[in-house]
Amino acid sequence: MPEYYKEDLAFIHDIGYSDYALKSAPGILEILARHHIREGLIVDLGCGSGLSAQEFTKAGYRVLGIDISESMIAIARERSPNAEFRIGSLFEVNIPLCNAVTSISECLNYLFDPKSDRQTLINLFQRIYNALVPGGVLIFDIAEPRQVTEKITKGFTEGKDWVVLVEKAENQEANILTRRIISFRKVGEYYRRDDEVHYQQLYKATDIANELHQVGFEVQMMRSYGEYSLPKAHAAFIARKPE
Repeated sequence: MPEYYKEDLAFIHDIGYSDYALKSAPGILEILARHHIREGLIVDLGCGSGLSAQEFTKAGYRVLGIDISESMIAIARERSPNAEFRIGSLFEVNIPLCNAVTSISECLNYLFDPKSDRQTLINLFQRIYNALVPGGVLIFDIAEPRQVTEKITKGFTEGKDWVVLVEKAENQEANILTRRIISFRKVGEYYRRDDEVHYQQLYKATDIANELHQVGFEVQMMRSYGEYSLPKAHAAFIARKPE
């Protein structure tokens, strides 16, 4: 299986794309408090470099983070030594009894795992439902269709000693988004290049809400985490297991 978020892209994503995790954290903590979840275990699926885990542990929660990227997990372990992290597919990992499950920044859209499809996602919702304590919540967001309004879009982001070039194309019949990512990171005197291609299955928010209802969740859909508004064509969900 191809490796994703390898060393350089993981480094760049951690320092250059931290806003999503850090700015959504206060809203997520507010959601947890609103549901009377002020302690206990949070399982963070697609935890990345541990930015959300850092905020959750600061607030007094125990955290188990899961991510498919070894490089992301290495950064997470340095950042949040009080949390536990495991390398693995979020669609296959064993989810222990917990008070909340989070998956922030469209992690459930990614097709990193060759077994990923709609049924796999529904199965994950069922496993999360079974793992949550009564009154526990699943908090996550997804990317919806129409991420790209033209055939192909290209852009770049740069920081100190690094630059990322991204080409995006969307198959609107299959609702598949393709991101071709070229990264350059300065290592010693020279810049090192790496290439990755990421695929996402885009889901309609109403379809996801229906799937959650069928599993047994009480569902609320949002376009923000507190004061942090999600990017265009994104939706967030609070799925609560009834007491």
